[in-house]
Amino acid sequence: IPGGGEVHGWTGGASRAFPTEMILLFGDRCPLVSLSCFQTPQRIPYDEAVRQEFRPAKVGDSFGPTWETCWFKVELSIPPAWAGREVHFVWESDGEGMVWRDAQPVQGLTKEGEKTSYILTRSMKEPEPRSLTLYVELACNGLFGAGKGSMIAPPDPDRRFTLSKAELVVFNRDVYELLMDLEILLDMAQLLGEENQRSFQALYTANQMVNTCDVTDPSTFPAARDLAAAIFSQRNGESQHTIHAVGHCHIDSAWLWPYEETIRKCARSWVTVVRLMECNPELTFACSQAQQFEWVRSCYPGLYAQIQDFVAKGQFLPVGGTWVEMDGNLPSGESMVRQFLQGQRFFQEQFGRICSEFWLPDTFGYSAQLPQLMRGCGIGRFLTQKLSWNLVNTFPHHTFFWEGIDGSRVLTHFPPGDSYGMHGRVEEVLKTVKNNKDKGRVNHSAFLFGFGDGGGGPTQKMLDRMKRMTDTDGLPRVQISTPDRLFSALEKESSQLCTWVGELFLELHNGTYTTQAQIKKGNRECERILHDVEVLSTLAVARGSTFQYPASQLQRLWRLLLLNQFHDVLPGSCIQLVVEDALQYCAGEQGVWLGGHSPSGALWDLLGGAAGVSVLDCQEDGSIAMENGVIRESVPDGCCANQFALFDDVPLYWDAWDVMDYHLETRKPVTTLLKPLEITLAGGLRGSASFSLQIGESSTLTQEIILDATCPYLRFLTQVEWKEAHKFLKVEFPVQVQSTHATYEIQFGHLQRPTHWNTSWDWARFEVWAHKWLDLSEHGFGVALLNDCKYGASAHGNVLSLSLLRAPKSPDAMADITHHQFTYAVMPHLGSFQEGGVIQHAYNLNFPLHTVPASPAQCPAWSAFSISSPAVVLETVKQAEDRPEAVVVRLYEAHGSTLVAWLQTSLPVQEAMLCDLLERPVAQGRLLLEQRGLRLSFTPFRVLSVLLVLRQ
Repeated sequence: IPGGGEVHGWTGGASRAFPTEMILLFGDRCPLVSLSCFQTPQRIPYDEAVRQEFRPAKVGDSFGPTWETCWFKVELSIPPAWAGREVHFVWESDGEGMVWRDAQPVQGLTKEGEKTSYILTRSMKEPEPRSLTLYVELACNGLFGAGKGSMIAPPDPDRRFTLSKAELVVFNRDVYELLMDLEILLDMAQLLGEENQRSFQALYTANQMVNTCDVTDPSTFPAARDLAAAIFSQRNGESQHTIHAVGHCHIDSAWLWPYEETIRKCARSWVTVVRLMECNPELTFACSQAQQFEWVRSCYPGLYAQIQDFVAKGQFLPVGGTWVEMDGNLPSGESMVRQFLQGQRFFQEQFGRICSEFWLPDTFGYSAQLPQLMRGCGIGRFLTQKLSWNLVNTFPHHTFFWEGIDGSRVLTHFPPGDSYGMHGRVEEVLKTVKNNKDKGRVNHSAFLFGFGDGGGGPTQKMLDRMKRMTDTDGLPRVQISTPDRLFSALEKESSQLCTWVGELFLELHNGTYTTQAQIKKGNRECERILHDVEVLSTLAVARGSTFQYPASQLQRLWRLLLLNQFHDVLPGSCIQLVVEDALQYCAGEQGVWLGGHSPSGALWDLLGGAAGVSVLDCQEDGSIAMENGVIRESVPDGCCANQFALFDDVPLYWDAWDVMDYHLETRKPVTTLLKPLEITLAGGLRGSASFSLQIGESSTLTQEIILDATCPYLRFLTQVEWKEAHKFLKVEFPVQVQSTHATYEIQFGHLQRPTHWNTSWDWARFEVWAHKWLDLSEHGFGVALLNDCKYGASAHGNVLSLSLLRAPKSPDAMADITHHQFTYAVMPHLGSFQEGGVIQHAYNLNFPLHTVPASPAQCPAWSAFSISSPAVVLETVKQAEDRPEAVVVRLYEAHGSTLVAWLQTSLPVQEAMLCDLLERPVAQGRLLLEQRGLRLSFTPFRVLSVLLVLRQ
């Protein structure tokens, strides 16, 4: 037993304990022949590393600083006396290691992931080489980065990493198996409880094993193990709960480490899984995120070929269907479609099949539009566990149907152990059954085992624990299984399941709607740019120009955007190195447009004519009067609209993630003027006024308030020099509206949330998310708040609030400390928000018209598309993925109504048909080409994709 101590703890009175100096997991030891190292600040490939000059190294040496890489050359020789023995190369160090043998990665090493040895041979035989050279690639960062003082603190740039052990050992497999038996029996004795006779049977069996075992005589071990086997072989009844155990290794594509390190984390984790599969053919391993597969394919082709073999064998299981495990709230509807489109196409191309389950275990909430998007991408099953993190309310189900805003339903399962990183322990399988809130309705549940977040994955010890619980009386039945077998079993039992309608809102991490505002602004801008480039490129090709549709460039740019939508990047819960990478990717996408690579020939009018704007005067209280046709007073008497407020923002732990409800008690209106309000444009087509404010101790805000002719909203062009610490800046609009619910835009639609805190479920939504707009309306009148790059929002009582900036200090000490520019707008309207045109005007704010200098002869009047109903939004126009002669047009019903709309196009359409979100034609989906256009039937929030085959 490494580390000393005794096997003891019997409450039943074992006759003797195992003295550790006599029963050893590791037997003889042997030093290495030689050890040398080479250190570099770069992450370099193996071929380059082994050509470097290595210097002598020894156990006890320290290496660093953080993010450096040390390559070790290990020369070893197995003693002849160890013939027939199992021999391990033991390596214990800080940092994350990878063993290379014969120029291929063969084993990941990390103390935090309980992987500190590489098996050289299970039984040393004569033909095997006794002398060989290995290389160990050591990353100077831990499984969870290098936080200074705590896991989520900013990385310590000067951390050192010590090599504490490097040697050859004889591994006593019989001792290991004996200890595993005793561990399971002791856990059964302790955890099943005194009221359960199996607890006593396990205890007395363990006692007999100790009495039977002579630690000086290994020949007595089999008899002791037979006693354990007798207990483990006593079977369950047919009604026992079945646990579907699936290996897993959740790897954040970036978090407390940069993207580049994630590539190595994938390789270290997955090569370890491959080694386990070679020895355990029953092992299954669910692996998501097409981006990570692509990284390994590009950087580790030998390992990738082995993974492909195990995929074919049904052990290595691609799941999820998306490019990355994206944030579930903030990406646009089209971005979410592209996550599935890119992910499913990758899995089809590489492995011959698409995924049937959506896999998103660690994201901070789930949009109510996701069920429809899943269904449209060939997925009817969903797995997550993150709602177990709810701070206020316990979610009432673990297995249920989830229904989206359009009525689409998917079978959803939360592993009842509330984790995706189980270790195969008795305590965990018992919790899985006890905690299951639907055990009267279904008798199957998931159990995901393996070290996760920073990688690592399953271990042999986890597998060996569960082998002893396969079908043991007193414990749930534990089967190594697959997600497909789990969901198939749940589908057979689904007749009594409940249905949850609407969003799966995580009552935690509300600060991620606002943190790292530059990443969020870059996300919105890149979504807009890709939209515009696709539209213009498609139309340029369709009009017969020589322009070539930039399919490969667009795929590369979409994949960069999708990568940045990973659930620790777009939410802003990552270290500064990741922020720098993400902003660099955003800048690259913006350059596609700004660099002049968009197709020419499109001329859109910037402004229509009509009546002008008047800026009347500045009032004594600092307010300003503007008019272009007053609808009615929108702000209650005695209240100020566009009121900035600063809050203390000190979460309990998760700094970049959380904003706590108690921050609302610290509200301080911002009132210190640096520059008084003054008129900057007096009228005509545009009127404007500007002012500057002091924000907190060190920050300043300058704002231009703009009213354009014929524009129904008032714009606020805002610039902030932000230098705060643990502060939260919001802007508030009290409005003359009474309603119990506010409406918020989400992907391809909208939903309502309460404006009151009647229940704990209402109160937990004190800070929520929206996309381009939120609205508070009563019958006949309402006020909408629009924005061009913000996501955090709230509506309490009659106050609409937009969250602007936060200032957390972990894991990025410099989060948001920079210059910011953003625009929001307030829009009073008559009637409902649908009748008032809020949706269209929010699009106008986010998608400004482009102008291209051209003469009338160059650009005659021409309309590519028109739609007969204002309730239908034409969201996307792109070239079809596999048919360059075809165009995909995506539309959605935005008002929440059932209707028929006609889509007209001037494109030379030869054939039209409905397709799914993967662009596969829908059965009986052919559309007639009628004089009025294409007849499209919509139900509330339905997303339709139309495939238009053009005449050549």
